Amino acid sequence: MSTAQETVEYATEHAPRLAWAEHAPEVYKAMIRLDAAARRGLDPTLYELVKIRASQLNHCAFCLDMHTKDALAAGESVERIVQLSAWEESRHFYTEKELAALELTEAVTVLTDGFVPDDVYERAAGHFEEAELAQLIAAIAVINTWNRFGVTTRMAPGHYRPGHQ
Repeated sequence: MSTAQETVEYATEHAPRLAWAEHAPEVYKAMIRLDAAARRGLDPTLYELVKIRASQLNHCAFCLDMHTKDALAAGESVERIVQLSAWEESRHFYTEKELAALELTEAVTVLTDGFVPDDVYERAAGHFEEAELAQLIAAIAVINTWNRFGVTTRMAPGHYRPGHQ
């Protein structure tokens, strides 16, 4: 018989392999500047959805923790965040512009065929002015780079708080 007083024992949190930002501070600072430059002119909600989706595809738990919290803090709904991993089956949760951005995010992130398909690019180009599309592509590239740092160095999720670095 279980009681309300029972405690649940979770798995032990893994330690990061390397504090890369401490050992490569100029790269870290450059990434921060690149990230800030890439977000300029993009809708903040769209920006967070793209970051979350790329992080899901790249299995970056640290970035998932960070960007879901940032999205929630910015007013994004739990429902849209939860449905993001199955956006193709949950299209009705997103605008056509967001769908085009998510599709482009997947094509750029995965690159399974070695290129971004023309139809995916054209759909995105139909929803974004050229300057905004260039910013979106930059944002996708930047989150993929962050994901690679996070996954490679095994940055531990769960400690991020929006508004605190």
